Amino acid sequence: MAGRFGSVITAMVTPFRDDYSLDLEGAQDLARYLLESGSDGLVVAGTTGEGPTLSHDEKDRLFHAVIEAAEGLGTVICNTGTYNTEESIGLTRMAEEAGADAVLVVTPYYNRPPQRGLVAHFTKVADCTELPLMLYNIPSRTCCVIEPDTLLRLAEVENIVAVKDATSDFQAATRIVRESPPDFEVYSGDDASTFSYVCLGGVGVVAVASHLAGERMREMIELADGGDVPAARKIHEDLGPLFKAMGVTTNPIPVKAALEIAGRPAGPPRLPLVPATLEERQAIERAMSEVGVL
Repeated sequence: MAGRFGSVITAMVTPFRDDYSLDLEGAQDLARYLLESGSDGLVVAGTTGEGPTLSHDEKDRLFHAVIEAAEGLGTVICNTGTYNTEESIGLTRMAEEAGADAVLVVTPYYNRPPQRGLVAHFTKVADCTELPLMLYNIPSRTCCVIEPDTLLRLAEVENIVAVKDATSDFQAATRIVRESPPDFEVYSGDDASTFSYVCLGGVGVVAVASHLAGERMREMIELADGGDVPAARKIHEDLGPLFKAMGVTTNPIPVKAALEIAGRPAGPPRLPLVPATLEERQAIERAMSEVGVL
């Protein structure tokens, strides 16, 4: 059964012009394309959207632009989490005023709060808004993990409704699905783990490869959810080279290169990220060709 935000949510790249300025027209074009190509919703200004290099003003303009483009086509989840609780509250209120359907709130990075700090942080952000929250658990980037006991406690908060889980900890995911409230939803935060998470009771994925293969990822999820696990596994295996290629270097460098190769350029990444090397581009192009998305 698809989650409240759909089964395939694309963590959308943020298009920039060649001078690294924000390309709002490009963002609207990409948003419409993705929502017409297998995506049920979008995450804006997340990791893949280079949120850490966007100013508050740029985020505000980007939120408004994508929400306008997505009207009637799909949901928009705005990333508002930072390592500063008050800043996260300010961005969450900004997203709510822009008309977001929900917000994505990552664990505070760098300052590495203890578990009781995570409870206090997420609860205070949830209290500031009427919007639903999707928590984002990605310790590989933040050096901070939401432990299962903590996540189950947070799942009891009325408007904390989902988690984007990029831990690929299948045992923990099984426990969260089993012990959380019935309306709390688990999304895979790693493309290659999507098949397994859905088989374990997850509702979908917040994905990167869906920029290129959204419809096939949606089919995989629907097949697994409907009980045709062998057919779903076949798609999972077929898409494996693409999932791997999206990790040849730091995200979103590979997906921005892939979009350019596919004829949908979204501009360069901003420093400190740099464009893909020739060798990386060749690996990405080989994978795209193998998977059939060129």
